[in-house]
Amino acid sequence: MGKSVVRWQDFIRDVPDFPKPGILFKDITPMLADGQSFAAVIEEMAALVGPEVDTIVGVESRGFIFGAALAQKLGLGLVTVRKPGKLPAQTHSVEYELEYGMDRLEIHRDALSAGHHVVIVDDLLATGGTASATVELAHKLGATVAACLFVIELDFLQGRKALPEINVYSLLHCD
Repeated sequence: MGKSVVRWQDFIRDVPDFPKPGILFKDITPMLADGQSFAAVIEEMAALVGPEVDTIVGVESRGFIFGAALAQKLGLGLVTVRKPGKLPAQTHSVEYELEYGMDRLEIHRDALSAGHHVVIVDDLLATGGTASATVELAHKLGATVAACLFVIELDFLQGRKALPEINVYSLLHCD
């Protein structure tokens, strides 16, 4: 009898009613804890990054995990987009809408410039607010956004509609 093949997708755990009732949370921590699964995700992501890309932009906080591993694998730099007050030098910021209010993201003013070609990386595409704000920050600094890359996309929330001019890649689609 042959050995069963375990895919990284099998390590995504559904947690009902988290963080509040009615939400089915996609927990990536079991996948991160399995070295082969995590490596497989980074391999799949790396295959989607074009040769023109010179910088990975990781979005707080789980985008840092995937962004850092991807940047290291590809030999590229990593720029972080953070919540307010987390970056020590001068920043640009963008306010964006959440399902339940407003939030803000920041980037160092000298992190990117004209001529940079970036891929924005995060773990999840939901409504697209965070990704859209990150694209706006990259554009504000003069960078070209080659793509946005996600591990999981919640298709029913139609987040890619918030990124109409951007190539969007997601490894796992959930209805």
